[in-house]
Amino acid sequence: MNPEHELTIHHPDPSLYNEDLAPIPHKERKWGWFEIFNVWSNDIQSLFGYSLAASLFISYGLNGWAVMAAIILAGVIVMFLVNLSGRPSVQYGIPFPVMIRASMGTKGANLPAMLRAIVGIFWYGVQTYFASTALHLLLAALFGDSGTPWLGMTPLGWVAFIAVWCFQLLMFWRGIEWIKTFLNWAGPLVYIVMVLLMVVIWYQAGDDIFPAIAHIFSGASETDATTNSIGAFFAITGTMIAYFAAVVINFGDFSRFVRSEGEMKKGNLIGLPLNLAFFSFITLMITAGTLAVFGKTMTNPTDIVAHVDSLPLTLLAAVTFFAATVGINLVANFIPPAYDLANLMPNKINFKTGGLITAIIAFVIGGLWVSLISKIGIPGFVNAIGAVIAPFFGIIVADFYRVRRQKLNIQALFSADPDSAYHYVNGWNRRALMAFGLAACFSLSAIWVPSLAALNGYAWLIGAALGGVFYTLFMFRQTPERLLAQTAP
Repeated sequence: MNPEHELTIHHPDPSLYNEDLAPIPHKERKWGWFEIFNVWSNDIQSLFGYSLAASLFISYGLNGWAVMAAIILAGVIVMFLVNLSGRPSVQYGIPFPVMIRASMGTKGANLPAMLRAIVGIFWYGVQTYFASTALHLLLAALFGDSGTPWLGMTPLGWVAFIAVWCFQLLMFWRGIEWIKTFLNWAGPLVYIVMVLLMVVIWYQAGDDIFPAIAHIFSGASETDATTNSIGAFFAITGTMIAYFAAVVINFGDFSRFVRSEGEMKKGNLIGLPLNLAFFSFITLMITAGTLAVFGKTMTNPTDIVAHVDSLPLTLLAAVTFFAATVGINLVANFIPPAYDLANLMPNKINFKTGGLITAIIAFVIGGLWVSLISKIGIPGFVNAIGAVIAPFFGIIVADFYRVRRQKLNIQALFSADPDSAYHYVNGWNRRALMAFGLAACFSLSAIWVPSLAALNGYAWLIGAALGGVFYTLFMFRQTPERLLAQTAP
């Protein structure tokens, strides 16, 4: 059968279909490995990504080689996970909320989609604020900063925040090709500036950088050393995996644009373990350099640039930090909620409308971040939601590879007919809900129960594995004939 014919939807239900959710024909896919590489480049090379990597070198009392190995191992594991979650969307050209209809049901898919949307919208607002601080740094360096703060931001800070919010919305409104172009530009630029910053710090440190590197590689730490080296190693690995978790579950939102599975896997290989190895080296050198030059290890790039006290570097770094933060925001926090909201009411909300709703809510969150939201415990609640959605990854993978044998009834994904394959009971798969509920209980327990605190770094992986195991067990209680009907074209 012609693959293009298989991706053509016949008589879709309006409550489940619009052009943005429809399968993308193979001939219309333009992304290759470089675009996927830059999805990860923008995810890794953000301000938070650098600060996280730098802190791992100095906070666990672990040998520097072991820290690098743990970070690279996390990249290998994440690469394996996204190759699994990305393949269905390469094969069928569908985004995450449509893909998960096969396991959760045509209506049940809205549960994981909306939970993912809540996490994305919240952090989109927060990251918009942090991106505005980079622009604020640039404007303040050029024009100075004065005025009475309002809601935690100066007038110039508000100008920067509104400008970043408008820029991101404009970028999104122009479509996925403009976003691709921005990511392809931002990823390499950030690397250039990070290498430049490393060279400047290394030059200022001179020969003193080598004792500083030896200090970090000796396993010395500014904080209490972790006595269990194996536990510290896997804690670092788990922390880095959790950092990528938001993109792992909905990677299909990006892989659906890729020309082939081979291109996707190549982009994931270069963009994850290889990229993380190089990024970790840069992070290590800069961190050691700050110890040699300033007498203390510094993990915030903006603080490092401020201490270097070079106006050209400050201006260039401000532009780069802005690009890096906008890049991760588009990848992890903007595109996914746009698809998720479109899936809620496809006949009324399309991709652009979903993005507009995301931006409006995020404006309020970002505007109130400093004065209110960062102080009232909401981030912890949102992070708990992020942990709860981990079982959906296991459910997606188990459904596609174990239950469906990598074959979907693409027409049924857009059908509300009670007899269609993925309608289940009123559009909800009760077995999938039970699997999610049981696995999510563990995810929450790992966060909220003090006696399980040691598992916190692995909560996402274990929650995902439990979701897949429970789903497989519950689904294979069905008759083989029923499962066959759900996978037949």
